[in-house]
Amino acid sequence: MNIHKNARTTPQSRALLVRRVLEEHWPVSAVATALGISERTVYKWVARYRAQGLPGLQDRRSVARRRPHALAPVWLALVRLLRHSRLVAAEIAARLPLARSTVSGVLYRLGLGRLRYLNPSAPVRRYEWDRPGELVHLDTKKLGRIVHPSHRVTGDRRDRARGAGWEYAHVAIDDCSRFAYVEILPDEKRYTATRFWLRAVREFRQRGIRVQRVLTDNGNAYRSRTFGKACRWLGIASKRTRPYRPQTNGKAERVIQTLLRQWAYARAYANSAQRRAALDSWLRFYNEERPHASLNRQTPISRLAQFAEQRS
Repeated sequence: MNIHKNARTTPQSRALLVRRVLEEHWPVSAVATALGISERTVYKWVARYRAQGLPGLQDRRSVARRRPHALAPVWLALVRLLRHSRLVAAEIAARLPLARSTVSGVLYRLGLGRLRYLNPSAPVRRYEWDRPGELVHLDTKKLGRIVHPSHRVTGDRRDRARGAGWEYAHVAIDDCSRFAYVEILPDEKRYTATRFWLRAVREFRQRGIRVQRVLTDNGNAYRSRTFGKACRWLGIASKRTRPYRPQTNGKAERVIQTLLRQWAYARAYANSAQRRAALDSWLRFYNEERPHASLNRQTPISRLAQFAEQRS
């Protein structure tokens, strides 16, 4: 148990005062003066030592041993039952002979202080495919064009560049190795997204990754016939996430977060061309130098090399 920062005694000093009183026969007043405590405190620890020995000199919890006014378990059960009927504290107090403040305190102790706590979110399910290429995640991120450093970099809302337009980061990442391929393109329409996908597949093949499946969200470009025909022509199975479940495509979402934090908004770019020029070096760093916690501090390139050695 943590000792209070202003505590005058500790288990060691209590043992010292007991030894001085019982073994060295110091006067209680002298022991109290030496330790800067009251004589009553000295008597208390000596009595506790005589009753319990050394364990009695340890700190105890400050909670009351008896709580005569505590709610009976049956009342706690009733409060819990009514809360699961989605009643608020005032409504529960109106149905039970309890004060609203009492009900609020009970709900807090039960971990039901907020209605949303009645339906906790599902636990995170992490998965990873066994070999590179078995699944590739695909996604896009809209980025504002840069005509001058804006509020995301300067922190001043008056520096907004209105009407500059948008450009789009198209991202493909291998589920197993986390090898990523990114391009900045003018839109996210079906032909643009499909051409990016063809170039991504070519880049993956050059790295020894044979793509078997691709997972996308339900964007118009990925649901188009053009994208579907390209996947069939490449012999790649196309899968889509459940609606309103972006975490299904979580690896693409995660690399986009890293992309924004470490590249897009990492420093003040003079214009969009300068930001695009910085992408290649950052992507090389991400794939070849940056250790990934999900890969046991390996880089994507080193993990790909391990699978290449296994095949050979």
